[in-house]
Amino acid sequence: MTGRNAEGAGLLPLDGGATEAPSDPAGVPPFAVVYQQYFDFVWSCARALGTEPAAMDDLVQEVFIVIHSRLHTLERATALRSWIYGVVRRTVSTHRRARKARPDAQQGPAWEGEPVSQAPTPLEQTERNAEVALLAALLDELDEAKREVFVLVELEELSVPEAASVLEIPINTAYSRLRAARATFEAALSRHEARSRRGS
Repeated sequence: MTGRNAEGAGLLPLDGGATEAPSDPAGVPPFAVVYQQYFDFVWSCARALGTEPAAMDDLVQEVFIVIHSRLHTLERATALRSWIYGVVRRTVSTHRRARKARPDAQQGPAWEGEPVSQAPTPLEQTERNAEVALLAALLDELDEAKREVFVLVELEELSVPEAASVLEIPINTAYSRLRAARATFEAALSRHEARSRRGS
């Protein structure tokens, strides 16, 4: 589920760039460490939440600008992952509203043209593109509420309580949405596999 490595991504400078925000006394790591450790997480979450490929670089940079400016406000290091997702979610939501306000905005599947961190062979690239396209199609079967819980738990490996906290919903609601999302996803996958068998 990773999209691109932070190293060489050309977004935020880690040396000689923005002034480092002080670490939280509760054990929150410095920004440079957060950037390296959570770049792929931010990228994949932004992509899964519907950010179009052409906007990914700008949106990810915007997320890390917010993280840099507010990292010192985080009270618990154990909440870092879910806190970062909250930043991604709000940034994507703002971006989506701005895009809808532009009649000439390019609309396209968020998972097309996935950037890769290593140069694959043509066969590997073809297989990877097919997998990405399939995952995008299956996720499109879910409404936004169920998709968010599914992505956080199944793809980004947050616990259900963590996902519920990030999404600000009751834990029981999170479990209910996850069950419904799994059922819908599995049904969509079964239909795809049935079509593939018929076409082979």
